[in-house]
Formats: sequence, structure tokens, C-alpha cells
Amino acid sequence: MTERLFLDDPTLARASATVLTSDPAAIVLDRTIFYARSGGQPGDTGLLRWDGGETPITDTIKGEGDTILHVPAPDAALPPAGAAVEGEIDWDRRHKHMRMHTAMHLLCSLIKGAAVTGGSVGADRSRLDFDLPNPPPKEEVEAGLNALIEADLPVRIEWVDESVLDTDPGLVRTMSVQPPRGMGRLRLMRIGEGESQVDLQPCGGTHVSRTGEIGRIQVVKIENKGKQNRRITIVPAV
Repeated sequence: MTERLFLDDPTLARASATVLTSDPAAIVLDRTIFYARSGGQPGDTGLLRWDGGETPITDTIKGEGDTILHVPAPDAALPPAGAAVEGEIDWDRRHKHMRMHTAMHLLCSLIKGAAVTGGSVGADRSRLDFDLPNPPPKEEVEAGLNALIEADLPVRIEWVDESVLDTDPGLVRTMSVQPPRGMGRLRLMRIGEGESQVDLQPCGGTHVSRTGEIGRIQVVKIENKGKQNRRITIVPAV
């Protein structure tokens, strides 16, 4: 099992760990700050350093069970099993993913009543697909997004009993990705508080702490991707 430090503190850019297994295909640690690719968000990249060497990490993916696989660069030196290492993520890349992922939740909150059929988080370009026959005008969506960003709403992660999905199935907006069951608890991402709350749904991704951290967003296009599937693409405003 790999302890996922990013679930409770996505701002960690460095952390120590112990190598459990190590080979050219993947390195497994007992704990990690590296986000494993899932839910449309890319896996982290960065470095593992130990006494006598370092290994560039080119991707992070989920392994069997609760393990996380840190993919080393081809022909890189490998830390031996049992070694103490310090992991360091590419923070600039991660922070861009955090900003864009939170912006996608704001976008989801604006498109009310439409299920999410797919999505992809990118450092410079992201998209959400909706089961939506008649999307609002692009300019209206962009204005709404930036109003929520400028409101500088708090973003909070909280853990609840997973039985909440049985009593409130409407928490899940996505058709393509369902939250995992069987762990006993569920990770929720909440944007805003009280009357200012704009979003509350399960999410295992990394996010900024306030919407103002996102920066202005541009909606570049709304595309027809099927009979009722509409794709909304966003980028950071220049």
C-alpha cells in the first residue's frame, strides 16, 4: 500500500519516503506526494533523490491494489529497495493542474442539471463534456466562471462516510467516472460555504485552496460531440 499524502495536503512539493520495490518499469514507495493519473488529471512528474543518486520520474500511475507506480525515465539509475528517498514533484506543472481542475468544478457548477460525460485536465488546456442539448452562450459561461474565480471562494476537502452516496446519489455528476466504493469513506470537494456554496461532489484530485488562485479563464469553444454531447474547452486567459 502507498500512503497518498496529496489527498490531505496537495501543497506538499517534497516529502521523504522508503522504497518498497524498484525496477525499470516502476518504483513503489511507502508514501508519496506524486498524484497518480486518474479522473482525467495527469500523473505527476518530478525526481526521486537518495544518498548516491537521483531518478527522474516521467509519470505516476495506479498499480495493483492500493499501490502507486512511479515511472522512471528510461535507463535511469534506480534506488535500491529499502532506501530512504526524497520525492520532489514538478510543482509548476502540478499547480497548473490544480488551478485547472478547480476551474472545471466551477464550470460544472454553472451547467446545472447536465451530467458530465467526460473530461480531461491539462496544464494549459482542459475540457468537460456534458449531456446537454442546448448549451448556454460561450460568453455567458466565461463571464460566470470568472465571476466565481474573482469571488475568491474557499475550497475545502472533507471526508465523509461513503454511505452518503446512498442517501444523496445526486452528489455524483459524472457518468464516465464513479467514486470508488468499499473503503468506508468518501473524499468530497466543497467550493464555497453556506449560501455561497457552488459545488460539492466526490473528487480524488488536487485543488487550490481558494478560487482566486485559479486566475482568469477563457472559454475557447463549445463543440458538438454527439446528439446531446457538448464539449466546453477552457484555457488560462493570457
